[in-house]
Amino acid sequence: MKNLTLRQLRYFEALSRHGHFGRAAAACSISQPALSVQIRDLETDLGAPLFERGARQVRLTALGEACLERAIKILRAVDELEDLARAAQGDLVGRLRLGVIPTVAPYLLPALFAELAQSHAGLDLHIRETMTPRLLGELHEGRIDCAILALPVGEPGLDEVALFDEAFVFVRPEAETDHPVPDGEALQKMRLLLLEEGHCFRDQALSFCKLNATTPRDGLDGSSLTTLVQMVGAGLGVTLIPEMAVPVETPSARVAVARFAAPEPARTIGMVWRRSSPLSDQFQRLADTVRRAAAARA
Repeated sequence: MKNLTLRQLRYFEALSRHGHFGRAAAACSISQPALSVQIRDLETDLGAPLFERGARQVRLTALGEACLERAIKILRAVDELEDLARAAQGDLVGRLRLGVIPTVAPYLLPALFAELAQSHAGLDLHIRETMTPRLLGELHEGRIDCAILALPVGEPGLDEVALFDEAFVFVRPEAETDHPVPDGEALQKMRLLLLEEGHCFRDQALSFCKLNATTPRDGLDGSSLTTLVQMVGAGLGVTLIPEMAVPVETPSARVAVARFAAPEPARTIGMVWRRSSPLSDQFQRLADTVRRAAAARA
């Protein structure tokens, strides 16, 4: 066990996550043979295989699953040591791995980049855009430092702070501009286009319409707000989008945008991070920067 290294643990974690030597090697920026050698050396030190090798995929053995949980804790502890040193510098500098949900990233990030260039010039920002469940998993595992998503999260071990509230707007074909704006119950009778399962925005839209996620619907699912708006423009139905997406998504489609009657459907966008992170004070200041970026964009 004397030869076990942090590098081997990081390669082990990457191969566990990707289930494929080639993809894991690419994620670690090394060659596949080099990764294979490091994994084989780790297995030799431990005295048993960590993976079952298949033709196209590798799977953790029982020992591999037990080791993975401990390896993640070790790697997270090492990262937090680095964060302690960064926290001692006062300002947020160096690498920051920021997760953002897809219904926020394209609309907020340009303004956020501009704000960060002025307020955090020493920041090396790495963006991870994916859906909420995956962001929370990666946050717990230490693969990202903090995330911008819809609140509440309510997960143990995470701190969350609200950034801003945002209304949802109604998008329909341009030919229906003069029609009354429906309420949530009226939307149940319309062909409502929604994001595919896994997006928290889908769940929020269903909640406004008082529909369960399992309720059969005569609608189509899209992978992005862009797709939904373009389908509306083609006359395939109607949809809801967050207000910040309107200037980006609607100019190129033959659609009309309307606000709902009060109380409008809305969401709260916030930032979350691990409660154990030494950078909590810095993340609070980063949250202020995000608020300024959102206000500037509005």
